[in-house]
Amino acid sequence: MKPRLIFSFFFSCVFLLSYGQKPKDSVNTKWKYTPNFMVGLDVLNAATAAFSDRKLFQGFVSSQINENIHAVAEGGFEKNIYQKNGYDATANGPFLKLGAFYMLANDKENPFNGFFAGGKIAGSYYSQKYFAVPVRGFSDSEASVAFPSSSQSSYWIEAMIGGRVQLFESPFYIEVNMQPKYLAFSTTQEDLEPMIVPGFGKSSAKFNMGFSWNVAYRF
Repeated sequence: MKPRLIFSFFFSCVFLLSYGQKPKDSVNTKWKYTPNFMVGLDVLNAATAAFSDRKLFQGFVSSQINENIHAVAEGGFEKNIYQKNGYDATANGPFLKLGAFYMLANDKENPFNGFFAGGKIAGSYYSQKYFAVPVRGFSDSEASVAFPSSSQSSYWIEAMIGGRVQLFESPFYIEVNMQPKYLAFSTTQEDLEPMIVPGFGKSSAKFNMGFSWNVAYRF
Protein backbone atom coordinates (compact mmCIF):
# COMPACT_ATOMS: atom_id res chain seq x y z
CA MET A 1 0.00 0.00 0.00
CA LYS A 2 1.55 3.29 -1.08
CA PRO A 3 1.80 6.11 1.50
CA ARG A 4 0.26 8.62 -0.95
CA LEU A 5 -2.89 6.51 -1.30
CA ILE A 6 -3.17 6.14 2.48
CA PHE A 7 -2.97 9.90 3.02
CA SER A 8 -5.46 10.67 0.20
CA PHE A 9 -8.01 8.16 1.42
CA PHE A 10 -7.82 9.33 5.05
CA PHE A 11 -8.23 13.03 4.35
CA SER A 12 -11.10 12.34 1.93
CA CYS A 13 -12.96 10.52 4.70
CA VAL A 14 -12.33 13.33 7.19
CA PHE A 15 -13.53 15.94 4.68
CA LEU A 16 -16.74 14.05 3.89
CA LEU A 17 -17.46 13.46 7.56
CA SER A 18 -17.03 17.15 8.40
CA TYR A 19 -19.04 18.30 5.38
CA GLY A 20 -21.87 15.96 6.21
CA GLN A 21 -22.47 17.41 9.68
CA LYS A 22 -25.58 19.62 9.74
CA PRO A 23 -26.34 22.20 12.44
CA LYS A 24 -29.22 21.23 14.69
CA ASP A 25 -31.05 24.56 14.49
CA SER A 26 -31.28 25.04 10.74
CA VAL A 27 -29.98 23.33 7.65
CA ASN A 28 -29.42 26.76 6.12
CA THR A 29 -27.08 27.93 8.89
CA LYS A 30 -23.56 28.41 7.56
CA TRP A 31 -20.78 26.66 9.39
CA LYS A 32 -18.13 28.99 10.79
CA TYR A 33 -14.89 27.93 12.41
CA THR A 34 -13.86 29.81 15.54
CA PRO A 35 -10.11 29.50 16.23
CA ASN A 36 -9.49 27.40 19.32
CA PHE A 37 -6.58 25.22 20.39
CA MET A 38 -5.61 22.71 23.02
CA VAL A 39 -1.93 21.84 23.52
CA GLY A 40 -0.84 18.77 25.47
CA LEU A 41 2.26 16.83 26.51
CA ASP A 42 2.54 13.11 27.21
CA VAL A 43 3.89 13.12 30.76
CA LEU A 44 3.71 9.35 31.29
CA ASN A 45 6.15 8.29 28.55
CA ALA A 46 8.41 11.27 29.29
CA ALA A 47 8.64 10.23 32.94
CA THR A 48 9.31 6.55 32.22
CA ALA A 49 12.09 7.49 29.77
CA ALA A 50 14.41 7.93 32.74
CA PHE A 51 13.97 4.28 33.73
CA SER A 52 13.84 2.43 30.39
CA ASP A 53 15.66 2.07 27.08
CA ARG A 54 12.79 3.75 25.29
CA LYS A 55 13.12 7.53 25.21
CA LEU A 56 9.78 8.85 23.96
CA PHE A 57 8.79 12.51 24.04
CA GLN A 58 5.58 13.57 22.33
CA GLY A 59 2.85 16.19 22.38
CA PHE A 60 -0.24 17.23 20.46
CA VAL A 61 -2.28 20.19 19.27
CA SER A 62 -6.02 19.80 18.72
CA SER A 63 -8.79 22.12 17.59
CA GLN A 64 -12.57 21.77 17.69
CA ILE A 65 -13.88 21.89 14.11
CA ASN A 66 -17.58 21.66 14.89
CA GLU A 67 -19.74 20.44 17.77
CA ASN A 68 -18.26 16.95 17.95
CA ILE A 69 -15.33 16.73 15.54
CA HIS A 70 -11.80 17.74 16.57
CA ALA A 71 -8.72 17.83 14.34
CA VAL A 72 -5.47 16.74 15.94
CA ALA A 73 -1.75 16.90 15.08
CA GLU A 74 0.78 14.98 17.13
CA GLY A 75 4.55 14.96 16.95
CA GLY A 76 7.56 13.84 18.89
CA PHE A 77 10.90 12.09 19.03
CA GLU A 78 11.80 8.54 20.03
CA LYS A 79 15.03 6.65 20.63
CA ASN A 80 14.98 2.94 21.40
CA ILE A 81 16.95 -0.31 21.19
CA TYR A 82 15.97 -3.84 20.14
CA GLN A 83 17.80 -6.82 21.60
CA LYS A 84 15.96 -10.08 21.01
CA ASN A 85 16.42 -13.39 19.17
CA GLY A 86 19.97 -12.52 18.21
CA TYR A 87 19.11 -9.04 16.89
CA ASP A 88 20.81 -5.96 18.28
CA ALA A 89 19.54 -2.74 16.74
CA THR A 90 18.92 0.89 17.59
CA ALA A 91 16.79 3.60 15.99
CA ASN A 92 16.00 7.23 16.64
CA GLY A 93 14.17 10.04 14.90
CA PRO A 94 11.10 12.30 14.79
CA PHE A 95 7.55 11.34 13.86
CA LEU A 96 4.33 13.16 12.91
CA LYS A 97 0.66 12.12 13.14
CA LEU A 98 -2.38 13.87 11.63
CA GLY A 99 -6.01 12.98 12.15
CA ALA A 100 -9.34 13.69 13.81
CA PHE A 101 -11.56 12.31 16.53
CA TYR A 102 -15.27 12.36 17.33
CA MET A 103 -16.72 13.04 20.78
CA LEU A 104 -18.87 10.00 21.49
CA ALA A 105 -20.19 11.39 24.77
CA ASN A 106 -19.49 14.71 26.44
CA ASP A 107 -20.48 17.00 29.26
CA LYS A 108 -23.32 19.40 28.42
CA GLU A 109 -21.69 22.14 30.47
CA ASN A 110 -18.26 21.56 28.93
CA PRO A 111 -18.16 19.88 25.49
CA PHE A 112 -14.40 19.27 25.85
CA ASN A 113 -15.04 16.78 28.66
CA GLY A 114 -15.97 13.27 27.59
CA PHE A 115 -15.06 10.16 25.64
CA PHE A 116 -13.83 10.13 22.06
CA ALA A 117 -12.68 7.89 19.23
CA GLY A 118 -10.90 8.66 15.99
CA GLY A 119 -7.96 7.89 13.77
CA LYS A 120 -4.63 9.24 12.53
CA ILE A 121 -2.16 8.61 9.78
CA ALA A 122 1.48 8.79 10.82
CA GLY A 123 4.98 8.76 9.45
CA SER A 124 8.54 8.72 10.73
CA TYR A 125 11.87 9.53 9.09
CA TYR A 126 14.59 8.03 11.24
CA SER A 127 18.10 6.61 11.53
CA GLN A 128 18.66 2.94 12.30
CA LYS A 129 21.72 0.77 12.89
CA TYR A 130 22.10 -3.01 13.19
CA PHE A 131 24.92 -4.12 15.44
CA ALA A 132 23.99 -7.79 14.98
CA VAL A 133 21.63 -9.69 12.68
CA PRO A 134 21.53 -13.51 13.10
CA VAL A 135 22.54 -15.57 10.05
CA ARG A 136 23.42 -19.20 9.37
CA GLY A 137 27.18 -19.78 9.31
CA PHE A 138 29.31 -22.69 8.17
CA SER A 139 27.79 -26.11 9.04
CA ASP A 140 24.66 -24.36 10.33
CA SER A 141 26.60 -22.64 13.09
CA GLU A 142 25.15 -19.46 14.54
CA ALA A 143 26.71 -16.22 13.37
CA SER A 144 25.76 -12.59 12.98
CA VAL A 145 26.45 -9.69 10.65
CA ALA A 146 26.34 -5.94 11.23
CA PHE A 147 25.02 -3.15 9.02
CA PRO A 148 25.97 0.54 9.11
CA SER A 149 23.65 3.34 10.08
CA SER A 150 21.07 4.21 7.41
CA SER A 151 18.11 6.55 6.96
CA GLN A 152 14.69 4.93 6.68
CA SER A 153 11.03 5.91 6.71
CA SER A 154 7.85 4.18 7.85
CA TYR A 155 4.12 4.96 7.68
CA TRP A 156 1.24 3.59 9.69
CA ILE A 157 -2.42 4.02 10.59
CA GLU A 158 -3.64 4.20 14.15
CA ALA A 159 -6.94 4.48 15.96
CA MET A 160 -7.38 6.49 19.13
CA ILE A 161 -9.83 5.76 21.95
CA GLY A 162 -9.84 7.73 25.16
CA GLY A 163 -11.28 10.33 27.46
CA ARG A 164 -10.63 13.84 28.70
CA VAL A 165 -11.60 15.72 31.87
CA GLN A 166 -11.06 19.28 33.05
CA LEU A 167 -9.04 19.91 36.19
CA PHE A 168 -11.46 21.82 38.43
CA GLU A 169 -12.21 25.24 36.86
CA SER A 170 -8.76 25.68 35.35
CA PRO A 171 -7.83 25.67 31.64
CA PHE A 172 -5.91 22.41 32.24
CA TYR A 173 -7.18 18.98 31.21
CA ILE A 174 -6.14 15.37 31.76
CA GLU A 175 -6.40 13.17 28.68
CA VAL A 176 -5.80 9.42 28.48
CA ASN A 177 -5.96 7.43 25.25
CA MET A 178 -4.98 4.14 23.66
CA GLN A 179 -3.73 3.79 20.08
CA PRO A 180 -4.03 0.45 18.24
CA LYS A 181 -1.57 0.72 15.31
CA TYR A 182 -1.01 -0.99 11.97
CA LEU A 183 2.29 -0.56 10.11
CA ALA A 184 1.36 -0.03 6.46
CA PHE A 185 4.69 0.63 4.72
CA SER A 186 8.41 0.79 5.53
CA THR A 187 11.57 1.21 3.56
CA THR A 188 14.14 -1.52 4.24
CA GLN A 189 17.89 -1.94 4.53
CA GLU A 190 19.17 -5.12 2.84
CA ASP A 191 15.55 -6.39 2.81
CA LEU A 192 15.45 -6.32 6.62
CA GLU A 193 12.15 -5.26 8.12
CA PRO A 194 12.64 -2.53 10.76
CA MET A 195 12.82 -3.73 14.35
CA ILE A 196 12.00 -0.27 15.73
CA VAL A 197 10.02 2.61 14.26
CA PRO A 198 9.99 5.89 16.26
CA GLY A 199 6.43 6.75 17.21
CA PHE A 200 5.22 3.24 16.37
CA GLY A 201 7.39 1.22 18.75
CA LYS A 202 9.09 -2.12 18.34
CA SER A 203 7.81 -3.39 15.01
CA SER A 204 8.72 -7.05 14.72
CA ALA A 205 4.97 -7.36 14.02
CA LYS A 206 2.65 -5.21 11.90
CA PHE A 207 0.37 -4.45 14.85
CA ASN A 208 1.22 -2.54 18.00
CA MET A 209 -0.50 -0.74 20.87
CA GLY A 210 0.35 2.70 22.20
CA PHE A 211 -0.75 4.52 25.33
CA SER A 212 -0.45 8.13 26.44
CA TRP A 213 -1.35 10.11 29.56
CA ASN A 214 -1.42 13.79 28.67
CA VAL A 215 -1.67 17.07 30.51
CA ALA A 216 -3.25 19.65 28.19
CA TYR A 217 -3.90 23.38 28.24
CA ARG A 218 -6.85 24.95 26.42
CA PHE A 219 -6.39 28.41 24.93
